[in-house]
Formats: sequence, structure tokens, C-alpha cells
Amino acid sequence: MRSMTKTRETVGKLFRVSDNRIPAIDPLAGIYPSNNAPVIRIAEDGEREGIISSWGFVLPQKDKAPKRVTNFRDDNLGSPFWRSSFETRRCLVPTTSFAEPKGRSPAIWHWFALGQDRPLFAFAGIWRSFRGAVKKDGPVVDLEVHSFMTTTPNPLVATIHPNRMPVILTTDEEFDIWLNGSADEARSLVRSYPAENMAIVQSAAEKVDMLDEC
Repeated sequence: MRSMTKTRETVGKLFRVSDNRIPAIDPLAGIYPSNNAPVIRIAEDGEREGIISSWGFVLPQKDKAPKRVTNFRDDNLGSPFWRSSFETRRCLVPTTSFAEPKGRSPAIWHWFALGQDRPLFAFAGIWRSFRGAVKKDGPVVDLEVHSFMTTTPNPLVATIHPNRMPVILTTDEEFDIWLNGSADEARSLVRSYPAENMAIVQSAAEKVDMLDEC
């Protein structure tokens, strides 16, 4: 689960997307799998564009409902399910915070951000166009979908989620390499984000980030 509580103008400015190439964006306090959210990618003419995309690649399952796969591991890039998207269809996933649960009944959700004011950053994402059913025996639909990469957690995230954390990008150079670089150059960005540059900004039983930002 994640949030993106900044305005369209803030997103466009940070990721250097022209005003006529970014759609309407509503601040989102809680983004869940299969929800629509903005991503930044390279258009056919080579320029950056913002689109609204559904969170989670769609994995068909025999005799079951398709599964939405919201993230992929940095050590699993050889999988045919991910490889072509990583090599040719990378995107930036604008984010202001993300949450991980700890415990049960109730789980306590811990929201991580890059500071108490929750500045905007990006997850290292991939995208693809999907055509098919997203529900068991459901109709065929056309969707733009995205997922993001995870890696080994830093010490702060590991206190709540000991296995993985998102790959976080924060600088214009990183944005450019992820969008335009070769696969090997993109791999050079894969690392745990420094724990000293992050904070737990909220801990609560509520799943939604309650901060109202602009």
C-alpha cells in the first residue's frame, strides 16, 4: 500500500513532464492493488508523459481468478514475466509514502517516507499494456498496468518488514537513467535506500495515510 498526496503540478515539475502530457491527478491517501494511479514513462516520440495506470501486473491462473502482482524482486529479473518490461518499459511511480503491517488482530500499519513532510519521490517501476480478463470468467478489458521493484530492506524498514523494500529513486539523474538507460545502467540504481534518509511518519491500525497534503 502506498500514497501519492501531491498535486498534478508538483508531479509534473519534479519529473519534468510538460503540462500537456500529464493527466488530471487527484492526491491519493491510500493506493491499493488494482487501483489507478499516475506513472511517468517515455512516450513513442521519446518525451516523458504521465498516464493513469492500474497497479499490478495481471497473472492468469488456471481455473482461478487472475492475480494482481504489485511488485517484482531485483533477483528475479530473468523471469519471462518481468524481463521484457524491465528491459524496454520502465517507468517512475510517484509516491509520498508507503506502508507495511506488523502484527495481527489488529495489524499496525507503519508508514515510511523520506521525511516528516513526505516529499515526493519515485518507485522504480515497469509497465505494460494488458488485454484480457481481470476477474474469473470476467469480460476482456484493455488496461495499462504497472508494478515496481523491491530489494533488500534497509535497517529501518527491516524493523517492520524484514524481507524486502521498494527501490527508491529521488534525483533527476536517477529518473533519467531509469527511464532512458540500458538494462545494465538501470540495474546500477538497484539498492536499499539509506535508512538515515527515511522516517516512520505514522503508525496506526488504519490502513490509509491520514495526512492531508497539497
